Amino acid sequence: MRIHILGIGGTFMGSVALLARDLGHEVTGSDTKVYPPMSTQLAAQGIRLMEGYEVRHLDSVEPDLVVIGNALSRGNALVETVLDRGLRYTSGPQWIAENVLPGRWVLAVAGTHGKTTTAGMLAWILEYAKLKPGFLIGGVPENFGISARLGDAPFFVIEADEYDTAFFDKRSKFVHYRPRTAVLSNLEYDHADIFPDLSAITLQFHHFVRTVPRSGLLVVNGLDGNLSNLLAMGCWTPVERFGSERDWQALARNPEASRFQVMFNKQDQGEVTWDLLGAHNMANALCAIAAARHAGVPVKTTLAALGKFRNVKRRLEVRGTIRGITVYDDFAHHPTAITATLEALRARIGNARILAVLELRSNTMRLGVHRDTLAGALVHADRVLLLKPDDLNWNLERVTNALNGRGQAYSTVEEIIETLIREARPNDHILIMSNGGFGNIHARLLERLQA
Repeated sequence: MRIHILGIGGTFMGSVALLARDLGHEVTGSDTKVYPPMSTQLAAQGIRLMEGYEVRHLDSVEPDLVVIGNALSRGNALVETVLDRGLRYTSGPQWIAENVLPGRWVLAVAGTHGKTTTAGMLAWILEYAKLKPGFLIGGVPENFGISARLGDAPFFVIEADEYDTAFFDKRSKFVHYRPRTAVLSNLEYDHADIFPDLSAITLQFHHFVRTVPRSGLLVVNGLDGNLSNLLAMGCWTPVERFGSERDWQALARNPEASRFQVMFNKQDQGEVTWDLLGAHNMANALCAIAAARHAGVPVKTTLAALGKFRNVKRRLEVRGTIRGITVYDDFAHHPTAITATLEALRARIGNARILAVLELRSNTMRLGVHRDTLAGALVHADRVLLLKPDDLNWNLERVTNALNGRGQAYSTVEEIIETLIREARPNDHILIMSNGGFGNIHARLLERLQA
């Protein structure tokens, strides 16, 4: 079958492309402004990417099926052509549900934060246990070097996103997956372009919980009040909690939490020593440990696997160190994630300077949902440089003023690079945070520092 994917450069749709190709289909796709790691992954896998959304793309491949990503809406030239010609089309989540997941033991990782890292951990644990799982992850785990594969039956790990499915299906993606093991890591308000308030998101999570069988397992953050409210709406599945005194706990053995003890029902299970940092990653580990145990992996095996886990790209990823200046790439774009990343880095580097660079790219950020909490999330940074989007509809001075002289807004990536070149000095740590390509700022900055 010839499958053409619209929005193939996104982390999810690029992963769908890999799975379709592994099933023996001829896969092509269209997208604009594709950036690493998905652009490089598609190229390395030999999947043809066509730039833009032009009708000639469909004419050249004559697809049997078009898979349409949720970033595309009515008015897009290819979407309109698909509809006008009566071509067969579907969404990415629906295609996965029908072609990949039947007969599989699905382990789904849901939550506002930490989904990609936790799903990467869980897939690696099953791999380490020689179970050869399939997976679809919204990033590229370093242990695998790819974001998706079919793997062997029965296990399939999937990052379960609450974002909407497609322009013709406004349900959250995760309602399609019907997991046996489901992780609920946390729940906050996000995706303000889709959901009017937290209650709307909670309702979608409730629909997700309804799909988990009574023979399955819910792994739930016991410290998250929003998740407690969610389960109060109805729960038909056994629950194991992490973070609270019951069930699963992690106790840090050093300030950066790169070594921690794992407890289950107040019984010592052993220690993990790994390269990851921060309390948020200890919580992610507990999710993965509990989910893997439900799939039959002994905790002792899981702890050994975590010691060899290499994080997903763009999670506090060191892109280079030049003249004693270290440049990091991180996906953080929500105040909670920004805080967690900065706290983890601060614990590791002590009193060295952190120059935090943030692109206000997400729809939620541009709409101003986080304008009152963003400055507080940046408290651990010594210097803050913010890229202001052209369509920002609120006054960014609200944030820069609250930073008491430590923050400044810029209109272009080039202005930020010039400022960093002037101000950065040996032993500084430049933390670049964005959920997009950020104008290739990492490579451009490193090139300038080298020069």
